[in-house]
Amino acid sequence: MTADYYIYMLIAGVLSFVGMFVSNRLKSKFKYYSEVGVRSGMTGKEVAEEMLRHYNINGVQVVPAKGFLTDHYNPITKTVSLSEPVYYGKNVAAAAVAAHECGHAVQHDTAYSMLQMRSALVPVVNIAATAQQWLLLAAFLLLGSFPQLMLVTIAAFSITTLFSFITLPVEFDASKRALAWLNETGVAVGEEYDGAKDALWWAAMTYVSAALSSLVMLLYLVMRYSNSR
Repeated sequence: MTADYYIYMLIAGVLSFVGMFVSNRLKSKFKYYSEVGVRSGMTGKEVAEEMLRHYNINGVQVVPAKGFLTDHYNPITKTVSLSEPVYYGKNVAAAAVAAHECGHAVQHDTAYSMLQMRSALVPVVNIAATAQQWLLLAAFLLLGSFPQLMLVTIAAFSITTLFSFITLPVEFDASKRALAWLNETGVAVGEEYDGAKDALWWAAMTYVSAALSSLVMLLYLVMRYSNSR
């Protein structure tokens, strides 16, 4: 084992711990703000529909989804899917998440460049993500006799890493739009707004953690390939 390997393992371990901490913190924040009601009395579904009307976005459906924190916007089907606690919830967490997902719908409607780039990469990323789990083991086993396979693996990880970093401005921008709308319309103001901002910040940190972890793995692969030559 080389010193570079131990450095990588240390960094990877720290990032793994940070990732778990952020994930647990997000769940804790969501649970906390799920118990803080909004004075507007609006459910997540109503918040989403009101935000879509505010921006004159037609043809986007707001539907319930199974699971916890499974909320997402699908630009292909034009569907805002909200997990049941968000869809039916009348609280700060529900309002924040619902507005955030509608922030993506606004991005789509206004042709936000980073969302367009992200959407264009999805088919390629799906292939790369599926391939890299098979490539990784083979690339290490055959590094001495078939180093070109490691280059293919690096290419696959480069695509998924790029995707994870492109996702960051998309998520931060959606939260920015959501918070601005919540405040301007009075759906969540004062302490409610502060709570929504706090919850969305921790949600964004999960993407930051994932992006950094992906980058560290990519750099390690590049290092291993360089050292094998």
